[in-house]
Amino acid sequence: MSKKKDRISGNDSRREFLVKAGAAAVAGGAFLKLSDASLAAENTGLKQPDLLRGRILRSGGRITPAGRSVVEQEREIPIVNQSDVVVCGGGPAGIAAALAAARKGASVQLIEVAGCLGGVWTAGLLTKILDSEEKTGIMAELLAEFSKRGSVISKKWKGTVYDPEVAKLVLEEMCAQAGIKIRLHTRLVGAITDESNRLVAVLTESKSGREAWAAKRFIDCTGDGDLAAHAGCHFEVGIGDDCTCQPMSMLALLTGVDPAAIQPYIRESGKEAKTALLKVMEDYGINPSYRAPTLRHLHSHIYSIMTNHEYGVSAFDADAISEATIHARKEIHSIVQSMRKLGGPWKDLSVVATAEQIGIREARRIKGRYQITTADLAKGLRHEEAVCQTSYPIDVHALNTYGNKEINREYKKTGMKPYDIPYPALVAADVDGLLMAGRCISGDFIAHSSYRVTGNAVPMGEAAGLAAAVSLQTGKLPHELSWQEIKSRA
Repeated sequence: MSKKKDRISGNDSRREFLVKAGAAAVAGGAFLKLSDASLAAENTGLKQPDLLRGRILRSGGRITPAGRSVVEQEREIPIVNQSDVVVCGGGPAGIAAALAAARKGASVQLIEVAGCLGGVWTAGLLTKILDSEEKTGIMAELLAEFSKRGSVISKKWKGTVYDPEVAKLVLEEMCAQAGIKIRLHTRLVGAITDESNRLVAVLTESKSGREAWAAKRFIDCTGDGDLAAHAGCHFEVGIGDDCTCQPMSMLALLTGVDPAAIQPYIRESGKEAKTALLKVMEDYGINPSYRAPTLRHLHSHIYSIMTNHEYGVSAFDADAISEATIHARKEIHSIVQSMRKLGGPWKDLSVVATAEQIGIREARRIKGRYQITTADLAKGLRHEEAVCQTSYPIDVHALNTYGNKEINREYKKTGMKPYDIPYPALVAADVDGLLMAGRCISGDFIAHSSYRVTGNAVPMGEAAGLAAAVSLQTGKLPHELSWQEIKSRA
């Protein structure tokens, strides 16, 4: 069996750490709680266990007797910044959280692993913002700026179709104007809580080494729930006994095609564009792993395309993500090369760029003080502490290559009505002083497939940032506040 098939079927070892930790319990609605060590459990064994056995480490560390792990020497880690609020993750949710807190008077440190702000909007080359049209506040502000500085196409779609380079500049300028301190190229690697189980600092790694960042309030906008997991929060992952998650997708920018010549295949021409593009591909023997390929015209002769699915990849396994990234990039280039051979309008089709970061639809769902459920979607939840309303449909992409051409419609049987996202779903249940925003908030598998899109991440982030600032002003922890009290002080 090939590695590709192993990844699709989920039979390889990359999810064993979840299964061993109680993955069966996840299927039944229980929450996992994994330590930093167990988060990386499957990667602790060296391929050659005896490689370091018996060696003396001049750095002061030591090798365990079995030779399978290294114990670091204790060391002091500098606290490089103390602020009111630390926001981990500079994607759509993190930007909004940082802006809301800073505009309310809090000192804010924003930490991002990529070399730009925007997350999936920029490093991920998403180019389309879903479920944003009816949103107010920071979401409306961002759309207006994307539209104002964008192309004619961006203006036509009121900023919901945007240029990633424009987005990078807009987000950096807005954060700078709000007085937010930005640290890029820095990865979150740990968290520290005090004796009362209150989060007091986060640990990072970068070219500057290992550093600590202290704050009074923290907001997890990492998407994958990394901060909450490091802090010791319980969480759910995927669905089923093996914690299957939705596939990842790499996006790309293309050029070399006259938009007038391929208008029927451009997504904004209508829903049938996906089917038409797939038919062109299949008629000439091109079989994309994503069976609803999406081509968007951004400006001039620049397009974005999503035509890739990577199945059975754990968001916590760097080897698996690396393999998926390499495979996805190769598939994109292969598809473009094949389409050039079609001739006609496609003869000069070329890849401008593939995403720096593969798109991750699903990872941890952190246990909050309210869990959004499938039943909430079915009845159209109305909640007195609603931070925003969501109308994006249940959207579970096929979980393996045997799914249908777009999504697994079995999950839609429960039905859905527009529903509220309650403030308590943004408040960590297990650790004090911690809020969440974006796709890592508290919800079940089906609910997550709806609220995960970035048009919802922004108002969630704005709510979390405002809550963090108000909690400091009132001297209350986030879980001690009601959304009504927070709004009254906005």
